[in-house]
Amino acid sequence: MLRFLHTADIHLDSPLKGLESHEDAPVEQIRGATRRAFDNCIDLAIEENVDFLLIVGDLYDVDWKDYNTGLFFASRMGKLNKAGILVFIVSGNHDAVNQITRTMPLPDNVTLFSAKRAHSIRLEDLGVIIHGQSYGSRAVSENLALHYPQYEAGYCNIGLLHTSLTGREGHEAYAPCTVDELKSKGYDYWALGHVHKREIVADDPWIVFPGNIQGRHIRETGAKGATLVTVADGHVTEIQEYELDVLRWVTCPVDLSSCETTSSVYEAVQQAFAVELALANGKPLVVRLILTGHCPVHTQLCQRTAHWTEQFRGIGAGLGNVWLEKVKFQTSQMVRPEEVLEADMALTGLLQSIQELEFDGDTLAALVPELAALQSKLPPEIFIGEESFLHPSPEAIAELRGQVQDLLIAQLLQYGKVR
Repeated sequence: MLRFLHTADIHLDSPLKGLESHEDAPVEQIRGATRRAFDNCIDLAIEENVDFLLIVGDLYDVDWKDYNTGLFFASRMGKLNKAGILVFIVSGNHDAVNQITRTMPLPDNVTLFSAKRAHSIRLEDLGVIIHGQSYGSRAVSENLALHYPQYEAGYCNIGLLHTSLTGREGHEAYAPCTVDELKSKGYDYWALGHVHKREIVADDPWIVFPGNIQGRHIRETGAKGATLVTVADGHVTEIQEYELDVLRWVTCPVDLSSCETTSSVYEAVQQAFAVELALANGKPLVVRLILTGHCPVHTQLCQRTAHWTEQFRGIGAGLGNVWLEKVKFQTSQMVRPEEVLEADMALTGLLQSIQELEFDGDTLAALVPELAALQSKLPPEIFIGEESFLHPSPEAIAELRGQVQDLLIAQLLQYGKVR
């Protein structure tokens, strides 16, 4: 019997995004998260006495800023070498051969597959043959799997491939291939990388994305880790998932439909945070809070979003190990606004105009002439990504429109009630 640990997408020293701007953020935990998660990986390999470790692409996030990243990795490979554990690596799109300009000698237990072609490494004493190919450049559109060799009888055949298969949301379509093409090779286990969410694609044979070992932003939620594989008589007999992350990202929806007071809102949020902490076994959490439901406090929420956000941040701080990444206010009125305004034709007409409000990025610039001038003076990076200053996606514009409508309607209803 033999065992190996399948990991991918380490993204060593990659920054975690979405927290460092907050004064209460756990800066040191954020900066060292990928290293500490990788330490957990090394410790697991040693504790489980695995025969070898697989790293299937994107060990590094980008070219090293200095040699500290390489020194850290080399020292951990040294620990595995002392434990008699081999390491096999293919590079991916983030650490392709032509992307990493600095190098460092590694212990003899580490093998990096060539980017020139797929090739095989035999471990005769273990009865294993490992097939793999690294990325030569960042964007690989070629179907690399087509050129992998067929299985060799008498061995447990393992394939290493950094790929998006036929496509996965949020990931570039690199080294595309189909499940049938992988199965046609006759391997016992396909160790995949590139997709950051764990997925068992097939179990005959096993085709597995282990996901990354540490979430780095709010789009990488939930437990992150590696897959421990057991082989007996040349065949995979068991796979087990192990959590390695040291800080977890979660989305936390809270229905406020039954909340009639501010204190009940606080209680609902605190309870939701406590549940998430328990599910993570007390692991530090970065939370995106999503408030939903038809609730009596909707107007109060819309009018003072900044105030409420700080209150919720305080609740997390009080629990310890909970940091608020963002609050999405998606509640709604208990009654239709038309019912509140009744026969006031002037206010009803204004309400209709607000409800029919439509705009996109160009319309915003037209509504606020200063916006275009401001955009030209700001650094371009703040316009990139989900959390950008003015994200151009239709979803983000729709969300912004909804927030504006909610705020205007809340103010209108309050005015209508006191007239």
